[in-house]
Amino acid sequence: MNIGFIGLGNMGAPMARNLAAAGHAVTGFDTANVSLDGVTMAATAAEAATGRDVVITMLPNGDILRRVAAQILPAMTKGACHIDCSTVDVDSARAVADLAVAQGLLAADAPVSGGTGGAEAGTLTFMVGASDAAFATAKPLFDIMGQKAVHCGASGNGQAAKICNNMILGVTMIATCEAFALADKLGLDRQAMFDVVSTSSGSSWSMNTYCPAPGIGPKSPADNGYAPGFAADLMLKDLRLSQLAAKGADADTPMGAAAEQLYARFVEEEDGKGRDFSAMLPRFSARSRS
Repeated sequence: MNIGFIGLGNMGAPMARNLAAAGHAVTGFDTANVSLDGVTMAATAAEAATGRDVVITMLPNGDILRRVAAQILPAMTKGACHIDCSTVDVDSARAVADLAVAQGLLAADAPVSGGTGGAEAGTLTFMVGASDAAFATAKPLFDIMGQKAVHCGASGNGQAAKICNNMILGVTMIATCEAFALADKLGLDRQAMFDVVSTSSGSSWSMNTYCPAPGIGPKSPADNGYAPGFAADLMLKDLRLSQLAAKGADADTPMGAAAEQLYARFVEEEDGKGRDFSAMLPRFSARSRS
């Protein structure tokens, strides 16, 4: 396919490289001055979108997505497909999809899970909100950039799935970190804690796969000084999106709200900015109940 790719940051750049390496013609644009092997750079977002079969965006937030969409959608050829892989609010995702469809385009919101490592390795999971036709068009590209793509329903449902998943992740990571800090103060060895919980009813992805305790379980950011695999800043962003959506849907999410408040304190008032979201463990370990 002839692909435009707009937003070539830590996630977008390796995704675009993987598409180019698979033989697709990729034209890229980013506001930063970047260059990528196999990717032809355009001078503007609209130029990157003109005449392409598919245009992929990977952008920081809903406001930027709306602004970029206003530039690229009119430049796209009728029948082409816009795939947005950003993590944004559901309302922005649906508004951009509606605008695309009104201009005779296919549209898919397809936020990802898997972090920068998954983007590099081509093992991302895509959560996709789209029509059947848009999903069918995008699926071969998802298969290059990732290992799984789940069609979650109509436009906006990809974002809904992403924020619900990450609300669970934020809550379970906090609970896992709290439990390790409590175990430490009760004199329970961390390895014994892991051996019990990882095979019992308290098991979770946060414990079994991404354990926040250094030297315990599979290798994780805890073993690298909590250098981010998934930054606490990004977890805070996703939790805020979950609470924005909960407010709009009149949904009661007290645990999600509590997780948002804790990550806000960790990132904005403590030392969490730029650290992995599992660095909540040393935070809790250093604190007393009062």
